[in-house]
Amino acid sequence: MLTFLGFLMIFIFMILIMNKKMTPLTALVLVPVLIAVVAGFGPDLGKMMKEGVKEIALTGVMLIFAILYFSLMIDTGLFEPLVNVILKAVGDNPVKTTIGTALLTTLVSLDGDGSSTYIIVVAALLPLYKKQGMNPLVLTCIIMLAGGIMNILPWGGPTARVMSSLKLGHTEIFVPMIPVMVIGLIWVFFVAYILGVREKKRISKHGKYTKYSGQDIAGENDPALRRPKLIIINLILTIILLCVMILDIIPLGIAFMIAFCIASLINYPKLKDQQKIISKHAGNALSVAGMIFGAGIFTGILNGTGIMNAMGNSIISIVPKTWGGYLNVITAIFSVPLTFFLTNDAYYFGILPVITATGSHLNIPPDILGRASLVGQASHLLSPLVPSTYLLVSLAGVEFSDHLKFTLKWAIGSSIVMLLSALVLGII
Repeated sequence: MLTFLGFLMIFIFMILIMNKKMTPLTALVLVPVLIAVVAGFGPDLGKMMKEGVKEIALTGVMLIFAILYFSLMIDTGLFEPLVNVILKAVGDNPVKTTIGTALLTTLVSLDGDGSSTYIIVVAALLPLYKKQGMNPLVLTCIIMLAGGIMNILPWGGPTARVMSSLKLGHTEIFVPMIPVMVIGLIWVFFVAYILGVREKKRISKHGKYTKYSGQDIAGENDPALRRPKLIIINLILTIILLCVMILDIIPLGIAFMIAFCIASLINYPKLKDQQKIISKHAGNALSVAGMIFGAGIFTGILNGTGIMNAMGNSIISIVPKTWGGYLNVITAIFSVPLTFFLTNDAYYFGILPVITATGSHLNIPPDILGRASLVGQASHLLSPLVPSTYLLVSLAGVEFSDHLKFTLKWAIGSSIVMLLSALVLGII
């Protein structure tokens, strides 16, 4: 019953947002609450939702001030020289732009933090997409595909969870996955090329894309907010912020909060200008924060009711015992839906140990199953349970439902490519 309720919850959520019957925030809050009440969990709802929101609170704070900080930097013109350099390099060629998007995302993703990658890449490239009249869904698609592959880095999250859960080191889990990641990235660049060619044909046939959102991170250009004389100071401040982030000196949310306040004071000493900046970007920051806290309620109810664990165990239980010898392949295949419908913590700390315990009876080493469980990460970032996904779509000013429909087939393609390459190379 819990499994049925879990899949029903996610199914209703996906249908509502993909058909644009509700906003993601509304669906994230109301759908799980309604299902939990019907299932008899009403008296415990308050506690479940509180725990879910507490778990995600610092992430929400970080994203609010990260958006405000980088939006301010775009207003000052910090990224204008970078955009002009890239524009000179790619010309008016969408193919070069999409390939450049894949390259920049791959490089920035080396820090292992998806949220900062989204903010930096979208801040740098969305103005370029606007100048060329390209569809921002292409931008979000390529960023997410490259980010999904790079998410396997040991400091990215999933791999660290696997190593912790199975008590194994990076040489046993991550190092053998490097060739698979390389092949996955080749696929991402191939997809970027295809999307670039499509955009080039569309622009030549139908003209430039113009339906950009005024609530994206680039916003509307306001010459009065430009601060060309402060570019060096803003660049130094941003580099210091990135160093603090990489070295993990203080919590990231606090770092962005302090950096935003300093940047506001340096660039806009007048109070009315500071208020103008906050008012201009408050809508975007609030939109992201609302969805982040909504996702906290969603996952809080999934965890508190036991639905999430029930879903994972039920999927595993449908595998016939006679297929036990293929547990490595089954684990890799099922990692795609499991990491999509479950959080990484639920999957790697709750489900993977059960799989490896089964594998020990079948003489299948845990490191093989651990690597197999990472194959699904290529599609994981599209999950509605991943908070940073809402950040990406809000930064680019696109609907979550449109992004999901546009990107899903390419993300599944990434998972298939990684699965086949892992099998052929004997990684799993």
